[in-house]
Amino acid sequence: MDQLLEMAGIVSGIVWGPFVLIPLLLFVGVFLTIRLKLLQLFKLPHALWLAFVRRKEDPSVEGDISHYQALSTALAATVGVGNIAGAALAIGLGGPGALFWMWVVGFFGMATKYSEALLGVKFRRTDSKGEQSGGPMYYLKYGLPGGLGTTLGVAFAIFGAIAAFGIGNGTQANTVAQQMSSITAAPTWVIGLILMVLAGAVILGGIKSIGRVASALVPLMIIAYVGICLLVLAVNWAQILPALQLVVTTAFTGTAPAGGFAGAGVLMAIQYGFARGIFSNESGLGTGAIAAAAAKTKQPVRQAMVSMTQTFIDTIIVVTMTCMVIITTGVWQSEDAEDGSLLTTQALTAGLESVSPGLAPAGAYVVALAVAVFAFTTLLGWAYYGERCIEFLVGRGFVTPYRLVFIGVIFVGSVADLSNVWLFSDIANGLMALPNLIGLLLLSPVIVAETRKFFGFPDWKNPDAVMDDVRG
Repeated sequence: MDQLLEMAGIVSGIVWGPFVLIPLLLFVGVFLTIRLKLLQLFKLPHALWLAFVRRKEDPSVEGDISHYQALSTALAATVGVGNIAGAALAIGLGGPGALFWMWVVGFFGMATKYSEALLGVKFRRTDSKGEQSGGPMYYLKYGLPGGLGTTLGVAFAIFGAIAAFGIGNGTQANTVAQQMSSITAAPTWVIGLILMVLAGAVILGGIKSIGRVASALVPLMIIAYVGICLLVLAVNWAQILPALQLVVTTAFTGTAPAGGFAGAGVLMAIQYGFARGIFSNESGLGTGAIAAAAAKTKQPVRQAMVSMTQTFIDTIIVVTMTCMVIITTGVWQSEDAEDGSLLTTQALTAGLESVSPGLAPAGAYVVALAVAVFAFTTLLGWAYYGERCIEFLVGRGFVTPYRLVFIGVIFVGSVADLSNVWLFSDIANGLMALPNLIGLLLLSPVIVAETRKFFGFPDWKNPDAVMDDVRG
């Protein structure tokens, strides 16, 4: 077992190291940004309007859930522990400058997320139950030449199904059990049993059930968490500008030792900023395309713009709130830098204490509850991602058995020691991203053609003809 863990650690270090996946993710984001001519910047206001204002869909259009529910489902899977513990860890180990590099990842990741969602809708298929199935496995298989596309699609689906049980299930269930047990003193097995029943009731209802719950719960939890962070920032308003200056300057100069902080070089800020930013918004992993494919729409570009706002909300808003609270309260210099949840707890405790001394104890409860709710919704989103991967691999008949197994693993994850599960989950995540990124690069002409056609550029090419050229 020790040898297996050692080998897994080596593989994870290679996949998520500074020379493989992270530079590839950044390259794809920059490449797509250039090809789409900064679409994520110029079209963001319209994308937000489509997501939150114009929410009417034609009932006759194929799809299972609304634009907004598809966005909420994707947000449910991505706005999670990474936004609280992961973002805090980046600041604790990489210094304030890591936030700048998370912004960079978020900005270019919006172009990646847009492209994934566009292809997810364009290449989706209707399964035997009349539901929409889509995602990287489909646009790889049907968009790329024969053997290559099928191989990459199957690889993505296999690693996606594995990752769903790790980072999308066991680790999330364990996080909920530990956090809720810490504030209620209830045994983790009791929390696990309740969680299994609650999540199971939603998951067994399929994407329509998940979409309804996500669209109600996700906005509420984000607004509540961001609202508390804004309250802390309002009290510490005098520190906001200095904090922003610190973020920008230390992104290029590194951070000198101060207090309990050991200091961090520029490479550490870049490494932790990139890694935590990618884990937070999942741009490049391809998962968002699976949710986008379920949307009621006949226009891939419209849903792609809605999906693009997921990365903006996740990284530019939620992650920024977490990091700014940590920086403005000064706790980023504490000796607890390697415990992301504790760092955020300390920041909110200090911030709420400055609002009113009586509110200080609420910091621990806010973080525990936020982490628990975020992790619960992540469970729901990844349950759907996993079942679509299984449906692609072995057919619709295996979806219900998969759901039952997934629900059972929730309880196991709540009570088991999962110290090594994160390691194998990281590997599965990385390996599912690789075929997706290859597909995005090869299918970029189709992405550009669909975009130019939708926005009425005079020199647009027929996307289907472009697709035929790609397939050779």
